[in-house]
Amino acid sequence: MLALAVSGLADPLFAYDDPARCAIDDLDREVCLHDPARRIATLSPGATELTYAAGAGNQVVAVVSFSDYPPEAREVTSVGSHTRIDLETLVGLAPDLVIGWVTGNPAEQLETLEALGMPIFYIEPRTVDGVAHTIERLARLAGTEVAGQSVADGFREGMADLTARYGDHAPVRTFYQVWDEPLMSVNGEHLIGQVVRLCGGDNVFADQPRLVPRLDDEAVLAANPDVIIAGGMGEENRHWLTHWEQYTHLAAVEENNLYFVPPSLIQRPTPRLLEGARLLCEKLEQVRQQRRAG
Repeated sequence: MLALAVSGLADPLFAYDDPARCAIDDLDREVCLHDPARRIATLSPGATELTYAAGAGNQVVAVVSFSDYPPEAREVTSVGSHTRIDLETLVGLAPDLVIGWVTGNPAEQLETLEALGMPIFYIEPRTVDGVAHTIERLARLAGTEVAGQSVADGFREGMADLTARYGDHAPVRTFYQVWDEPLMSVNGEHLIGQVVRLCGGDNVFADQPRLVPRLDDEAVLAANPDVIIAGGMGEENRHWLTHWEQYTHLAAVEENNLYFVPPSLIQRPTPRLLEGARLLCEKLEQVRQQRRAG
């Protein structure tokens, strides 16, 4: 069935001699198009959000499950999940550009799409500037440079403002909980770890070798953070914070510094990270204010 569905892909649209627009993806591959992409498939929720941020939302014809922002993305045809793509449906939508996620999509399926002549642009921003640069590159491929540049510039400026405002404030020993079972945090190289640092936080697990280290309660008790900030899945995980209240001698518990930041604002590498960073910075500043008041 798939072979029949793609028999029409040997089309000049997929030939890229003498390309007009090119961008380097996050696998260091140069992807070139003759014309701006008009039918874009985004294969992760983050890729969907970044493509809309680049001003190319009207060109998105395929998304995957949990592509819930912006709200209009929910109306776009879903082609499965980021870990298992419905190739026949995707090919039937005839995208002229596919946005893949470096560590999230099944390599064999994306290799199949490439073999069919579809250009794949892999992204996975891991730094603050990487988010802005990804928007710029997607805008370049979609022909929406003006809109994308405006969003990228605004994001860079907002994050720079936070760094200037909070970066040199008194450090706050911070434990960011990214998951509960198993218990997980982030190290200093992780994008969230970078946000903690720009807010003047001292990530107690910054030196862990893994980007997302697995921990246990004893490790947190030994680190004795001044504040615990919970993220996770969904928009409210209050029970993650109440779990720590049993440890009454933990500094964060003694000072009632148990906070929640909606994960959609900080755990996706998209422009909404700016809003999440503002919230996180405000929580750390509350800790400092408590110190001064005490």
